[in-house]
Amino acid sequence: MTVSEVANGLAAKCKAGDYLGAMNTYYHPKIVSIEAAGEPREVVGMEAVHQKAEWWVQTFDVHSAGVEGPMIGGSQFSLRFSYDVTNKTTGQRYVMDEMALYWVENGKITKEQFFYHMPGM
Repeated sequence: MTVSEVANGLAAKCKAGDYLGAMNTYYHPKIVSIEAAGEPREVVGMEAVHQKAEWWVQTFDVHSAGVEGPMIGGSQFSLRFSYDVTNKTTGQRYVMDEMALYWVENGKITKEQFFYHMPGM
């Protein structure tokens, strides 16, 4: 797959709310995932990324989600995510604006890095 096919495919699955399907289809088994904050900041491999996604589901109630993009440049692309969430533990509600940068090699996403802005946190 080309970078454009991977980028548009990932974006379409995310827009449909199929995040697990997006990961299983487009991520390399040894993907590196880097967060802007929190621990661990970096995880490697599909199992670790799935665990991170499971933590997200267990931690937040999502009231709404949006996906914009992709924006493609060379072997990289970005997506913009927006979320209105409530932390299940604290009850605090946030609006989260996040950019994700993805690296593609041989038709699979090998690295993702997140940058976000969460007013009030």
